[in-house]
Amino acid sequence: MAMSYMKKISIIYILFIVSICSAETIGRVMKANGEVLIKPIGSGTYSVSVKPGQAVSNGDAIRVGEASFAVVIFLDDKSVVKIRENTDFQFVETSNTRSLIIEQGTTLHNVNSKDRKKAYRVETPVSVASVKGTQFSAFHDAVAGIDKFVGKTGNFDVFNTISGMTVNVGAGQKAVSNALGQLIPAPAEPGDYPEDPDGESPDDSQEEQDEPEDQDDQQEQDNEPETQEEPQTEEPSTEQEPEPERSSDSSEPQADQPSTEQEPEPSAKKPLNLGLGVGSATIDGVIYNQVALRPELSFGKLGIGLDLVMYIDNEGAIRKDEWDEASDFIDKFLFIRWGQKSDPFWFKWGSLNNVTIGYGGLLAGYSNMMEFPSVRKVGINTGVSFGNFGTELFLSNMKDFSRGGTLMGLRGTYKLSDAIPLTFGLNFIMDMNQFSGLKDVDGDTYPDMFDDFPTDKDYWNDTDGDGIADVNGGTKEPENGWDIDGDGDNIIDSADSDLTLKPTPFSLKDNKATAQGFAFDLGYPILRGKSLSLEAYMEFNKLIFPAVAGDAYYSRKAMGGTGITVPGVRASLFSFLNVSFEYRIKQGFFAPQFFDGSYDLSRVVAEFSEDGTIIRTKDQVVLVDSSNTSGMYGSASADLFNLVSFSASYASMKGEGDVEFNSFNAMFDINAENIPKLSVAQAYYLRNNDKNPFDFSNPTINTIFGYKVGYEVSKGVSLIWDFRQYYRDTGTGLEPVKQTTIETAFDF
Repeated sequence: MAMSYMKKISIIYILFIVSICSAETIGRVMKANGEVLIKPIGSGTYSVSVKPGQAVSNGDAIRVGEASFAVVIFLDDKSVVKIRENTDFQFVETSNTRSLIIEQGTTLHNVNSKDRKKAYRVETPVSVASVKGTQFSAFHDAVAGIDKFVGKTGNFDVFNTISGMTVNVGAGQKAVSNALGQLIPAPAEPGDYPEDPDGESPDDSQEEQDEPEDQDDQQEQDNEPETQEEPQTEEPSTEQEPEPERSSDSSEPQADQPSTEQEPEPSAKKPLNLGLGVGSATIDGVIYNQVALRPELSFGKLGIGLDLVMYIDNEGAIRKDEWDEASDFIDKFLFIRWGQKSDPFWFKWGSLNNVTIGYGGLLAGYSNMMEFPSVRKVGINTGVSFGNFGTELFLSNMKDFSRGGTLMGLRGTYKLSDAIPLTFGLNFIMDMNQFSGLKDVDGDTYPDMFDDFPTDKDYWNDTDGDGIADVNGGTKEPENGWDIDGDGDNIIDSADSDLTLKPTPFSLKDNKATAQGFAFDLGYPILRGKSLSLEAYMEFNKLIFPAVAGDAYYSRKAMGGTGITVPGVRASLFSFLNVSFEYRIKQGFFAPQFFDGSYDLSRVVAEFSEDGTIIRTKDQVVLVDSSNTSGMYGSASADLFNLVSFSASYASMKGEGDVEFNSFNAMFDINAENIPKLSVAQAYYLRNNDKNPFDFSNPTINTIFGYKVGYEVSKGVSLIWDFRQYYRDTGTGLEPVKQTTIETAFDF
């Protein structure tokens, strides 16, 4: 800390000396494209729009906006610095030192050692790079407090101002420095050195200039070109566009946690990324060979992901279920997105991952891709903000409306003011019909689990199990007539007088069960710094389950309960470590995060026994105790130097006697770029509202786990193994449901 303080004093002193001297021209702008602005020394704003030939004076600061770049040459030694988009820094020179003080962004340097007259330094709040004569790049992430220096030729020293560590970086090497005082040297990987923003080498750019260094400002202005490129009108953005989601990983659940978004080094997004998957998939218990073309298109804030897949059985026949209806063509759009939550308007349609409403007391970490690809859902998540107001809308699956409804969420927020940033939030979550989660392929309103003819909408009962339908009101007759007794005819004679038809199966048409939730929350940011942010909040949640008279298959008494979080705290350190803590109080029939990542799997289940079949909704499975409980919840997530990321959360709620509900979620992800031949390595485990979520040998219906491993066969070609397992209650015990996909993925 003392080192950092002295450094700030030194900079202030240098700027003071510069300010009392006449402005000295030290360089000029060779190229400027897009939004490039200069803040002259002594000015408080970036007020000068830059064009080629613009003079750069000692003490000036330069800002390069989004989708823009600039090239500056120093007049004395012809060293060149190329400035990429979203970069701010200041030129500071003394009699023997040239310093580029970077606030954020990426720069490429070509330092001329032959004619160099001053020491050349690149400074950030974290590090100092001292250069003797080389080509190198410097990147500073102001939010995360991380620097990355990559050498192209020659060598230079990098000094971490926090710990005092120093490393030497040569050609083909890099050094990563962070605000925790760590300084890590490593071999440079392909892609570490940023692309040249103007498409030419620094050597070429030097040859374009041969102006004498004593040329004054007026002469330089006279030599300026008469025309300049119009600057971009779009405001610079510090948010990174998220990568388009691939179908191969969009089904992974996420542990409930604060956001761990971190801005990586800015890079140009490819407008087209074409993926090809070849492998196998299990759908409805049948193994198919699959060929999937997965193009991803990106145009600024607009992103489109397609999933054009064919499933081929062992006889070479193509499964037609994905191509025989007009609605199937909607499924070919994996997602369509516009912007992100920080924008005034944002929109996501199709696959939804890790959706959380508010602080997550009711709905947290929800995904509509848990049963993908056997079940394809089309969700919507969108929001609009205007002034101090904000809104958000969430629909889990538009297709569910044909079966009575879908899971939906609404949120509204209001912030008092920028001076008093206390934010009020109101949430409403509703499953319009929990039964709409039951699969009904033929659309006859009888779910497949009860339908003896699940692919034929005209038949649903077969009393004797001979494959010939009973009389059930169908519009067409079987080939051999009705047959309920297995004697091969369609005549009901005296011998058949004691036979009875099976009862009419459970139908979605005449049955409905809803689940509703309301929430009110308050949030206040205590600290909002680049290195540390801290937010305090409270939340009041209520769940309501109306009574259902029902029938022999399903009935429910009215239930409800409340959950209170006081206090709740979330903190972020250098965007590297995120932690949260909550004290929770539960009263009545309530479970925190009732609508979670596994909700679609436990939304409604069937139990089969000798006495018949009954249906149970998630509330009847999970909310078995109305005792009042209280306890702690905590979560943590971290990205360890872009090598490994993890997140985990744990909740423990206890009441009188032996009443206890615990939850544990975890996710682990290795950055495969650092390991040869590994293209992906991920694992996750979720288990909510169980007495012992760590009893791995005795899973429950609330348990989900899986992993994904990819082996890079060659550049752009990977063999990927994707496995997921969860459990369903069959009435006689839990039955594991395993989903495995093996495919060869091509990325080109």
